[in-house]
Amino acid sequence: MASLSKAGAALAALRDDLVGDVFAPGDPGYDEARTVFNAMIDRRPAVIAQCADATDVVRAVRFGRELDLHIAVRGGGHSVAGTALGDGALVVDLRRMHQVTVDPAAEAVRIEGGATMSHLDRATQPYGLATTGGRASTTGVGGFVLGGGTGWLDRAFGLAVDNLIAVELVTADAERVHASADENPELFWALHGGGGNFGVATALTLRLHELPEFSLVLLMFLPRLGPDVLHTFREIIRTGPDEVGGAVLYLTGPPAEFTPPELVDTLLCAALLTYAGGEDALRKLAEPLLALPHEVELAGDMPYADLQCMLDFPEGLRHYWSAEYLSGLPDEAVDAFCARADGMPVPTPTQHLLFPQGGAIAAGPHEYPVPYRDAPWAAHPFAVWADPADDERAMSWVREVRAGLRPWSTGAVYLNFIGDEGPERVRAGLGAGNTLRLEQVKRRYDPDNVFRFNHNIRPV
Repeated sequence: MASLSKAGAALAALRDDLVGDVFAPGDPGYDEARTVFNAMIDRRPAVIAQCADATDVVRAVRFGRELDLHIAVRGGGHSVAGTALGDGALVVDLRRMHQVTVDPAAEAVRIEGGATMSHLDRATQPYGLATTGGRASTTGVGGFVLGGGTGWLDRAFGLAVDNLIAVELVTADAERVHASADENPELFWALHGGGGNFGVATALTLRLHELPEFSLVLLMFLPRLGPDVLHTFREIIRTGPDEVGGAVLYLTGPPAEFTPPELVDTLLCAALLTYAGGEDALRKLAEPLLALPHEVELAGDMPYADLQCMLDFPEGLRHYWSAEYLSGLPDEAVDAFCARADGMPVPTPTQHLLFPQGGAIAAGPHEYPVPYRDAPWAAHPFAVWADPADDERAMSWVREVRAGLRPWSTGAVYLNFIGDEGPERVRAGLGAGNTLRLEQVKRRYDPDNVFRFNHNIRPV
C-alpha cells in the first residue's frame, strides 16, 4: 500500500489529468457516485474515476497500479452481486462513455463500455436492426455481453456473445488491446463468458440482425391456473419457430390500468410471448394460451426497445437472484416450479420466472465458456423488495426455489443471473473444462488479479 503522501500526490495528479471527474470519501457527490442498482450493496471505494474516454481509463488504471489498488469496473452498475464496487478499491466508472455507432450497411454496432441497453436499442431501432440484449433497459451492455448475454431475442439471434465481433480493452498493465477472431484470439475466446476478469472493456462491436417487426402477447391468470398455463406455453415453444420466446412468471399484480383493482397486490401467473415478427402471426401461435381463462390480455406490435423497458425497476430496491438451468421440463418440474410460487414475498416486485432456451442458443458455437447453452429451460427466482426486515424471507425463498428444481438441474448457470454463491458456482458458470484455460488467459492479462470484483477467475 502506498504511503499517505504518495497517495495524496497521485490522487491530485489524477484529478488534474482526468477529463472526467474523480471522487474520494468526503467529496461532494461521492455517496451518489457509489450507489448501484442493488440497494443491498453498500461499499466504500477509495477512489471513483468517472472516465470520459479510453485515455481516461488508461490514466485511471495506471493510477490504481501505482497505488497498488484493486480495480472494480462500473458499466451499468446493474450486477446483483455488486461487482461495480469494491471496498478500498479504485472504481473505473464508464457511465460517461455511452456512445453507440451503428453501421447499417455492415449490420454491426460499436458500443462504448458505459452504454446501457436503452442506449443500444434506441440507436439501432431506427434502422430496423437489433441484437440480443438484456431484459431491462438499465442493464449495462459491457457486463451483460462479456458474461454471456441472454434476452428476449436469444432464441432468434443467439446469445449476446454469439454476436460479439470485437472488444477494445484496457488491461491490468494499462495497455490498450484489441481482441477479435483474428487479433488476440485467445483473449477474445475468454471474453465470451469470462466477464470482467481481463480488463476494462472500453468498447464492444456486435453483429446486428434485421428486426422490422416485433410483437408480444401478455396474459395474466389466477395463480391456480399456473400448471395449465405452463403446459400450454411449453407446447407453443416446442412446436413454434425460433422467433418466438418469452417467459412464464409469477408476480404481484401491478398497480396498472390493465390490472383489475381487486387483483392489484395479489399473486398472479403471467405468460409473455415475444415474437420477432408481426402481431397476426403471433396471435395464431398464441391461440392455445388465449383460449385459457385469463384476467388480463395485452397484445400487439410494439417497438422492441419499448418492451425492454417493461421490466425496469426503480432505484433503491434490494435484490437477491439466482438460477437453475434445467435439462428438461417434465410435468413434475412444472409442478415443482408452480408450487414454489406459494412462498413468494407478496406484495413485492419479486418475480418467479421460467425462460425457454433452444433455438439459436442451442445451435450456436459450443467452443465458448457458456455451458448453460444446451439447457432447454432456465428458472430464475428474482427476489426484489424494499424493507431490510424482509431480507431473510426473500433470500430463503430464492434458495427454496433452487432446491425444489435441483432434480432437473444441469448444474450449469448464467453468472449474470446470480450473486456471490461461491467459487464452485463460478466454475459451474464457466464450465469445468474451460476453467483452466480461462485461468491461463487471466495469468497472461491480469497475473496479480487486479480485476477481482467479479465472478472471479484466479490466475493459475
